[in-house]
Amino acid sequence: MLLSVLYIIGITAEAMTGALSAGRRKMDWFGVMLVASATAIGGGTVRDILLGHYPLSWVKNPEFLVITCVAGVLTTRLAKWVIKLKGIFIRLDALGLIVFSIIGTKVAMSMGHHALICMVSALVTGVFGGLLRDLICRQTPLVLHEELYASVALIASGLYLAQLEFGIDEVTATISTLIVGYLLRMAAVRFKWRLPSFHLETESSLH
Repeated sequence: MLLSVLYIIGITAEAMTGALSAGRRKMDWFGVMLVASATAIGGGTVRDILLGHYPLSWVKNPEFLVITCVAGVLTTRLAKWVIKLKGIFIRLDALGLIVFSIIGTKVAMSMGHHALICMVSALVTGVFGGLLRDLICRQTPLVLHEELYASVALIASGLYLAQLEFGIDEVTATISTLIVGYLLRMAAVRFKWRLPSFHLETESSLH
């Protein structure tokens, strides 16, 4: 129940941030709903396709698609307020990332996959929505350049799996993973923690 409630809050927040990206590209309402939905439920869709997990989550639960589309359209009317509440959405995004990561882990676990695949499933679920948003909006994927994001999804998944391996009950493992993962993501934002980046000099700059 806890994950379900947080999941709905997470996809709503992600849909609204996706709608803002669509607005910056001056898309029509269809474009807004497309980008909003891709941002919110795209990661889970890619995960399900890769793992052969059918029906897709939003096909099984069409209300998720309705929520993302409605949130996207509402954002066109509330954009100024959404922008003003940027700090809240950063926090909701951090929470959503951990929720998506746990759900991705659980889906792979339910299919009997190896722990490594469960972590990849968490990564795909948590990150690919943002990647799809940025690709559709023709902008550099933020998750590959900003503060620790994809890494947090992997760490959260690993922490969740480790707790279950040591016999900790699922509810406790879920709550502790949510807390630790959220704090880690917010710390990364606060202190601008990043992985080492790779800068390749072009041939012209070598001469």
